[in-house]
Amino acid sequence: MFLATLHRQSRDDLWLIDGPEEFIRMVIDQQRDMQTTGYEKNHPDAMDLVIEKLGVSIGRVRVSFMEREVRVLEIALLPEARQKGFGTAVLRALQQAATRVMTPLTLCVMRHNPAARTFYHTLGFRQAASHPMFDLLVWLPPPQPST
Repeated sequence: MFLATLHRQSRDDLWLIDGPEEFIRMVIDQQRDMQTTGYEKNHPDAMDLVIEKLGVSIGRVRVSFMEREVRVLEIALLPEARQKGFGTAVLRALQQAATRVMTPLTLCVMRHNPAARTFYHTLGFRQAASHPMFDLLVWLPPPQPST
């Protein structure tokens, strides 16, 4: 139930559809179902983790540990938990994990989301590839000193 609520509250773009609220909810729920099916098919190893603060669910992150990279498939926070450092803390933790195994951390950002793009750039992500709807961003672990 929490994940469905989170998805509805994190799809501001779909709430712009001109139509009855019940229709918009149906579209958002169908989009979530298709997204989940796609993730399960293309990233069967992905972990879906709920982000909590003091035992209260405030978001989620879906991560795939691929052969040559760690891919953040999705990160979402409830509106009241945004811009409070939680997303930064989660991504910094994933950067630390990627550093331990010396692999890139990647994610995709929608082209029409400049706020997210700016946020990821402040965490050191850089554009690696471009697609019509989104860009692939990459963060590389710092080089390890040779011994």
